Amino acid sequence: MTGSADFGFGTQIRKSPFFEATVRWGARAFSVYNHMYIPRDFGDPEQNFWNLVNDAILCDVAVERQVEIAGPDAARFVQMLIPRDLSGMAVGQCKYVVITNAAGGILNDPILLRLEENRFWLSLADSDMLLWAQGVAVFAGMDVSIHEPDVSPLQLQGPKSGEVMKALFGESIMDLRYYWLREVELDGIPLVVSRTGWSSELGYEFYLRDGARGDELWERIMAAGAPLGLKPGHTSAIRRIEGAMLSYHADADIHTNPYELGLDRLVNLDMEAEFIGKAALARIRDEGVTRRQVGLVIEGAPLDGPNTTFWPVRKRGNAVGKVTSAIHSPRLEQNIALAMVDAECAELRTVLEVDAVSGPLRATVVERPFFDPRKTLALA
Repeated sequence: MTGSADFGFGTQIRKSPFFEATVRWGARAFSVYNHMYIPRDFGDPEQNFWNLVNDAILCDVAVERQVEIAGPDAARFVQMLIPRDLSGMAVGQCKYVVITNAAGGILNDPILLRLEENRFWLSLADSDMLLWAQGVAVFAGMDVSIHEPDVSPLQLQGPKSGEVMKALFGESIMDLRYYWLREVELDGIPLVVSRTGWSSELGYEFYLRDGARGDELWERIMAAGAPLGLKPGHTSAIRRIEGAMLSYHADADIHTNPYELGLDRLVNLDMEAEFIGKAALARIRDEGVTRRQVGLVIEGAPLDGPNTTFWPVRKRGNAVGKVTSAIHSPRLEQNIALAMVDAECAELRTVLEVDAVSGPLRATVVERPFFDPRKTLALA
C-alpha cells in the first residue's frame, strides 16, 4: 500500500483533506496548483477520459481555494472586482466570472457563489486572489471581511453523476439547477453542493466545510457510486480542451483580456457600477483586439499527451501566435488545440503551421468548443 510519505513531499505545499484517500485509490503523481498538491495521474489518461464521458469520476479539486467576502458591503465590493453584471444574481446562484486588473488583464476566472445576501465565495483558478481582494479592500472604504474559509471542493463529473447524487441525497437533489447551489449535510458532514464543474459534462461539486472529514466524505461518495461505475480520477485535459474550457496560466493570464478570449458576455460596460478595469476594457472594446483565441485541428500522428510548452504558430513562415493547450481527442480522432493568434489569422478555415515537438504540423482554424458546443450534456 502506497502512503503519502513515499512521495517525499514537504510542508511548504499544502495537502488537501482528500490527499490520503486519493493515494489509497491509486493517485500516482501530483502537481502544484494554488500552493497545494493536486492528483494528476490515476493511470492511463485516456481511460480516465472514457471513465468521465461514459460513467463518472470523483476528483480532488481542493486546490480550488475559496475566498469568502462577507459584510454589509459585500455585494458592492464583489461587483468592484468583476466586470460581469451581478445585480440580478440571486442567493443560491453561481456564476462564471473573470476578475480584471486596471489594465483589463485577467487575474483569475473563478466561479462566484452567493451563499447569502452579504456572503460570497470565489472558487478560484490558479492565482492568489485572497491577496488581491484583501489589498483592494484596504483602500476601498467598504465594510467587508475577507478570508479563506475551511472549504475544500470535490468534483463528481460524468453522465452518471446524477444517479450517484440520488444515491447519496435522494430524489430531491435532482431539482438542483445548472449553476445553482444548496447547503446540505451527508451523514452529518457539512457541505455546499453545486451543479458545476470543470468538465463540460453533467457534474456536481461538493464543498466540504470541515477539513477533518475529508477522508470520510471521499469514501462515502465512492461507496455510493461504485455500483454505478464511479471511478477515482483527475480533471481531464482531453475533455476540458474539447469543451474549450480555460486553464489559467496556459490559455489566459494577466496579459490576456476577455475580448481576446471571446468572453464579451462577461463584461458589461453599460452598467452604472464601477469595477476595476472598466476604462481599459472600454478602450479595448472600442479599438478592437490585435489577437484572438481560436480552435485548431492539428494534422499528423496522435499527440503523445498534452503540450508542456507554448508551441509557436506560423503563417507562411511568420510567427503569428502560440498554441496554449493541445491534446489528442480519442473520441474526435483528431489533435485539437486552443491557440492565441493575430486577429487577422483567426478566421475559420485559415491554414496555419504549428511548431510542435515532433516538428512543423499543418493546422486549421475551426469552431470551438470542439464537442457539444451548446453544452447539452452539462445541461441535461
